[in-house]
Amino acid sequence: MKKIVKTEKAPSAIGPYSQGILSNGVLFTSGQIGIDPTTGQLVQGGIEAQVRKVLENIRALLSTAGCTVDDVVKTTVFLRNMEDFNTVNLIYASVFQKDFPARSCVAVVGLPKDALVEIEIIAIAKGN
Repeated sequence: MKKIVKTEKAPSAIGPYSQGILSNGVLFTSGQIGIDPTTGQLVQGGIEAQVRKVLENIRALLSTAGCTVDDVVKTTVFLRNMEDFNTVNLIYASVFQKDFPARSCVAVVGLPKDALVEIEIIAIAKGN
């Protein structure tokens, strides 16, 4: 069983993919970049602003699927510049505060819309 997860509180897909998929009680999100869903534009303010917006967008997807950040079991973080690792960790730790999800973090050559960070998650959806 597969259910499309979609919300206007996170950016629309900019390609042929879904914001998220709920399958057998597991939520898989597409990578989120720091796009403001109301403008469709990447937020200004560098890595800090982008990470905050990414995590806000992820929370919107989680909420739509009936989940919270406490339900996240795995994240993958893509960074354009590994020098941003500590900054990302500080902001990330303000959202994921206990029972941290497993995580991978990799440096990439480029991201859509020239974003500085992209994060995707896997969460266990209670009652779905």
